[in-house]
Amino acid sequence: MPQSFTSLHYHLIFSTKHRLPIITPDLQLRLYEYIGGIVRGQGGYLLAAGGIPDHVHLLASLSKQVAIADSLRDIKANSSGWIHATFPERKDFAWQTGYGAFTVSTSAVDEVKAYIANQTEHHRKLTFQEEFVAFLKRHNIEFHERYLWE
Repeated sequence: MPQSFTSLHYHLIFSTKHRLPIITPDLQLRLYEYIGGIVRGQGGYLLAAGGIPDHVHLLASLSKQVAIADSLRDIKANSSGWIHATFPERKDFAWQTGYGAFTVSTSAVDEVKAYIANQTEHHRKLTFQEEFVAFLKRHNIEFHERYLWE
């Protein structure tokens, strides 16, 4: 076969450092647009973005040319740098070190989009920590909770 074809959809989840509630409404939409530009620059595209003040959810179709760890490193570093440059009063803004990256089948894209769009309502019932642990369990990822949080 002379060409390579991929369908690489990821549900990406990461938090602000120490889960501080610092993604305010005035920042949120602009941040998601900026992250979409980073993903496009990597050869992918952002399908959905959402979250609440202490974390974000992204649904992204990523390039086969970029490793997931490299993609997340660039998304977090570049968006954090943009926040510092655009909002100088937010010089303390930072992302947590880690992240969650979960594959999404094409048939589940609409379901994940709806989940991301409903974050505010969803988090009236669950904390970020409860939600993230549920994702790890749903995807059969082993973890030790004492090492999970910064």
